[in-house]
Amino acid sequence: MKPVVTYRPIMVAGTGSHVGKSVLVMGLCRLFKRRGIDVAPFKAQNMALNSGITPQGHEIGRAQVAQAQAAGLEPSVDMNPILLKPGGHTSSQVVLMGRPLGNFGGGDYYRLKPRLTKTVMAAFRRLSAGHQLVILEGAGSCAEVNLKRHDLVNLPMARRAGAKVILAADIDTGGVFAQVLGTLKLMTPGERKLMAGIVINKFRGDPALFTDGIEYLERKGGVPVLGVLPRFEHILLPQEDGVALERGELKGQAGSVRVGVVRLSHISNYTDFDALAACPGVELSWLERPDELAGLDLLILPGTKNTLAALKRLRESGLFQAIKAFHTLGGKVLGLCGGYQLLGSEIADPQGVEGPPGQEAGLGLLAVSTVMAGDKTTTRVEARCQPGLPFAVSGPVAGYEIHMGRTRTLGPGRPAFRLVQVLGQAVGQDEGQVSPGGRVVGTYLHGVLDNDDLRTALLAWARGGAVPEQAGGYAAFREEQYELLADLLERHLNLDGLLELVTARE
Repeated sequence: MKPVVTYRPIMVAGTGSHVGKSVLVMGLCRLFKRRGIDVAPFKAQNMALNSGITPQGHEIGRAQVAQAQAAGLEPSVDMNPILLKPGGHTSSQVVLMGRPLGNFGGGDYYRLKPRLTKTVMAAFRRLSAGHQLVILEGAGSCAEVNLKRHDLVNLPMARRAGAKVILAADIDTGGVFAQVLGTLKLMTPGERKLMAGIVINKFRGDPALFTDGIEYLERKGGVPVLGVLPRFEHILLPQEDGVALERGELKGQAGSVRVGVVRLSHISNYTDFDALAACPGVELSWLERPDELAGLDLLILPGTKNTLAALKRLRESGLFQAIKAFHTLGGKVLGLCGGYQLLGSEIADPQGVEGPPGQEAGLGLLAVSTVMAGDKTTTRVEARCQPGLPFAVSGPVAGYEIHMGRTRTLGPGRPAFRLVQVLGQAVGQDEGQVSPGGRVVGTYLHGVLDNDDLRTALLAWARGGAVPEQAGGYAAFREEQYELLADLLERHLNLDGLLELVTARE
C-alpha cells in the first residue's frame, strides 16, 4: 500500500491587515488540491461582517467559505470556530462554533480566552485529523506585542498547532522592508524558528528590479523569500472584509445595466454582489451620495450588522429621501436582509440586540415591520419564486439566511419566495415581500444572486429587456478564478522547498 503523506500545518501570517493573507490561503488551497493533497483552511478567529452558512447551519467567515471551495470542500464550522462581527466601535457579536454567544467589549472578550482556546484547539484537531494538510490564516499583524498574550489566531496559534509560518507583506502600500524586518525583529527567538519564508505581495512592474531587495531581506531577516506575487486585476475573488470598499478597490466595469448598491454603515455580506459584478453588461457601483442614484436601472440595499445605525446614516447623508424619490420616479429597488428591513415601515430593537435600544420609521416602501429578536436565524434554504415576484423563474433557488430580526406583513403586498427546504428539511413558508406595484422587492435570502437564471431575470427586469448571460454560469466563473489564482502562485512562488520542509511520512 502506498504510504500516506501527511504535512505539518502551514500558517499564512501578515505584516498587517489587507496584505493578502486570505487570498494567499485561497490560492494555496487550490494549488495543493491540484497536486492531489487533501487540504483544508483554518482561521481560529476571524473579524468580518461577510459571513456564510455551512450545510449544518453554522455561521462562519465568508473567506473560509471561499477557501473551502478552493480546496474542493464543503465549509465546516471547524474551519472558523470564532467569528467576531463588529456592531460598533468597541464591541462585537461573538459567534462561537457557528452560534452567537453574545455582544462583548474587548476586556470582557479577553476574559473568555481559556474557554475559547480550548474550543479553538478542539476544532483544529478535528480538522487536522481529517485532512493531510491544514493551512491556517493569521489576522492583521502578527507582531502586535500589546495583544500577544491574548492572541488566539497568530503566532501563539502557530506554536500550538506546530505550524511553519509564511509571512506575507504588501509592497504596494510602501515600506515593505520595514514591514518585514520590523515584524521579524519583534518576534521571540522561538517564533523566528517557526518562519518558513516570506511572500512579497501586490508587486507592480518588473520583479527583476527587486532582486537586490530580496537579497537584502534574506540577509537581514535570515528567512528565505519564497517569491514575489504581482498585483493583479484579472482575477475576481471574494473579499473578506470592508477594507477593499474603504480603499475604493471594488470598481465595476462599464455596462448597459446600471446597478447601484448603497454602501450602508456596518455593511455585511456584500459578497452577495460578486456574481452581479462579474456579469457581462453590468455596471455595478457603490453609492454614498444622493446624486449617485441618477440613471440607475436598479437600486439595491444590502445587509447590515446594525440596521438602526444604517438607517440613521441614510438620514444624515440625504440618501433616505433620495431613495424614496428614486422610487417615486419609477425606480426599481431590491433589499437584501438588513436592506429588506430598511424598506419596511418600522424597525424596532427594544432589547438592544444590535446596538442601543431604539425604534425608528423605515423607508416605508414595503408594508412590513421588523423587531430585532434575541435568537439568530442561520440556515441554508431552497426556495421557489412566487408568481408575484417580477423576476420569477421556474426552477429552485438556493440561498441562506443570517439575521436577528423578525419581519411581519402589515398590509398589501405579495410574498417573494416560498421556502421549500430549510437545512434539507421540507417546509412550506412564505418569505420576503413584493410591493403592490411590483417595483420594490425585499428578502432575507443571501446568495440568491448566485443563481444564474434568477440573476439573469433580475437584470432583465431592471433593464426592461433581455441582457447578456454569463457563459457557463457563476459557479463555473468562480472555479475559473480559483484556477487562475493557483496558476499565479505556481508561476511566482517556490513551494517545493516549503512542502519538503513540512512533509512527514506515516
